[in-house]
Amino acid sequence: MTLPTHPLGRTGMQITRLGFGSWAIGGGGWAYGWGPQDDAASLATMRHALELGVNWIDTAAVYGLGHSEHVVGQLLRDARPADRPFVFTKCGLVWSAHDRMREPRRTLTPASIRRECESSLRRLGVERIDLFQFHWPDESGTPVEDSWATMAALVDEGKVRAIGVSNFDVHLLSRCEVIRHVDSLQPPFSLVNRKAADRELPWCERHDTGVIGYSPMQSGLLTDTFTADRMATLAQDDWRRHAAEFQEPNLHRNLLLRDALAPIARRHGTSVSAIAIAWTLAWPAVSGAIVGARTPGQVDGWIGAASIALTREDLDEIAATILHTGAGVGPARQAVGPLASQGVAR
Repeated sequence: MTLPTHPLGRTGMQITRLGFGSWAIGGGGWAYGWGPQDDAASLATMRHALELGVNWIDTAAVYGLGHSEHVVGQLLRDARPADRPFVFTKCGLVWSAHDRMREPRRTLTPASIRRECESSLRRLGVERIDLFQFHWPDESGTPVEDSWATMAALVDEGKVRAIGVSNFDVHLLSRCEVIRHVDSLQPPFSLVNRKAADRELPWCERHDTGVIGYSPMQSGLLTDTFTADRMATLAQDDWRRHAAEFQEPNLHRNLLLRDALAPIARRHGTSVSAIAIAWTLAWPAVSGAIVGARTPGQVDGWIGAASIALTREDLDEIAATILHTGAGVGPARQAVGPLASQGVAR
């Protein structure tokens, strides 16, 4: 299968509109785990995504406290060079070696960034990371200028091809841009969490910074099968048990929004999940969306989103539903402008 691609800012990388997110592949037993996950199933799922045309994988050192990177590294070792995907990873969350369930520290000191880069290179088994990103803003008191200068040095040294940030606001993006161009931003972006559309997406458009949104299905909420009853079946160490959007009254509003996507999905002959993802891709600043899966069947449920062109009527219907249900936060629709610039089908 050939999937549509989009430039990732100025990096020279043409990425498929969908990338494989490997958060859940880290398994359980840590502060933000998704519960147990079999490594053989993870490898089969990633291979299936690549066979369907996905050409990039997003991971992070903290996912499973290094385990996700190990599994992705095994995938890379087993793959033919021609089939190797781009690999994006992140630094800045440092965990405790003595307490796996302790919340990781958000630190972006130059020494920590370098240590984490070397560790990620080793776990992934690569000589250069395609995109190295800050996971969250620093809480150690380190000026972001010092942190970003270290990332720029890693590019100069050939250890990293491109550098980006995740969960940064416009103020931090602007401070980084003075030191070296910000190649990409990875914000949370979904029908429920639309906050990045206010300021961060316009900033990225103006600065030719790529955007790869994460959690476009709101961590499973916007899938066809999620129900309120399923909350009781989540693993005890599944972080979603304590997440605000999975608690009432948010849960009810979010599921109403999800249910309203069903008629649109039927019109396009696809799943609700695919419509939720396609909505994020309709925003002009978005280069691609990160989508997770734990089984090959889950990949089949969302892969079609890459080729869906939502109509003006679809987007109007979705915007009206957002306003009616009161679900989530952020703009319900793209700012006014030429239709062609909004990535919307005529």
